[in-house]
Amino acid sequence: MELRNILIIVALALYALAMAGIVSTDAYSQAAGAEARGVHALMAEMRSGGSGTAMLADAPPEVSRGVAR
Repeated sequence: MELRNILIIVALALYALAMAGIVSTDAYSQAAGAEARGVHALMAEMRSGGSGTAMLADAPPEVSRGVAR
């Protein structure tokens, strides 16, 4: 094997090990759980058709375009 191929294999192994370490941490699981709850809440809101509160689509054109006064 060429040295380049060996280095690529070693780099991939280290990357996989680092990713496994990150995924197994409590901080990652808390962030993933919060994201899942947020997506679930967003999907529930979209399915319900809104609760009558103003959404971005209901905002004035200046706000929708990001124009500040």
